[in-house]
Amino acid sequence: MNALSRQQLITYYERYKTNEVIFNKEIIEVTGLLTKQICLRCMGKLWPCIIYAASLQMVKVLVNTKSGLMQSLQEANQGANIRFCFKGSEGGAPVIFFVTVRSVGYIPYGGSKDTAMITLQFVQQAPDYLIGVLGRILDTTANSQSTSKRRGERIIITSETQRMLSIVSKETTVSVQGVPRQCILRDISFYGAKIIIMGLANFLNEREAVLRIDFDEPRESYFLKGKFLHSETVEGRKDLVAMGMSFYDDLIPMKYKIRINTYITQVRAVNRTDPNAVLEASQEASPGTSETV
Repeated sequence: MNALSRQQLITYYERYKTNEVIFNKEIIEVTGLLTKQICLRCMGKLWPCIIYAASLQMVKVLVNTKSGLMQSLQEANQGANIRFCFKGSEGGAPVIFFVTVRSVGYIPYGGSKDTAMITLQFVQQAPDYLIGVLGRILDTTANSQSTSKRRGERIIITSETQRMLSIVSKETTVSVQGVPRQCILRDISFYGAKIIIMGLANFLNEREAVLRIDFDEPRESYFLKGKFLHSETVEGRKDLVAMGMSFYDDLIPMKYKIRINTYITQVRAVNRTDPNAVLEASQEASPGTSETV
């Protein structure tokens, strides 16, 4: 992912400082959090903990109440440091930093007498790295929600948008009833895509499908499951049809959403500074006889 500017970090902090990110399995993978390296430092000792949730102002962790940590926090007037550790980019060294925190309360977790969830308030503003990691997720979530104008914003696949999105090729595959078929990407959005495919609209409409999209930087392949909901004719090609596909919301990878959101954010930033910039086609190119599937 591209590095964030100082202004973008400030924007993230101002907009989302109180919003929480729950660290489920997918978020742990997206952020690159190294869970076994997370711990609290209090009274000169390191105490293992599990990050349950975090915002740009606090973090909630799960701890063993019988480890002695709770007593140490009392002796330290509820002060401590939490160590964050994330995977480095492209196999580089992990990103490690400590944040000074203060415990502001705890509750038993899941009815267990041995596990508690402690809420730790950041004493100072969160480090830039953490703002960037959580800010991307929070901004993507906000822009992809049903109430957002960006949710349905289509990105027409041109040579320029393909480069900015780091899409390997607009020529890809879509599996219909388990059978892979060649297709061409025409546009994509947070929750859907339009493809050019060989076949009959009457046969494809309402069929479930799995669309593959390959990205670079880093190299990743996403398999987006959904359903064909509408079709359009392809001018001059009776053997081809343009199919509109809607992805199943709960199966869309967060990493895919982040890529879409990053592109939209970049385009809007450029257009604000240069109103004459044209980074994507103003309308979809007419699919003619040059299309091959």
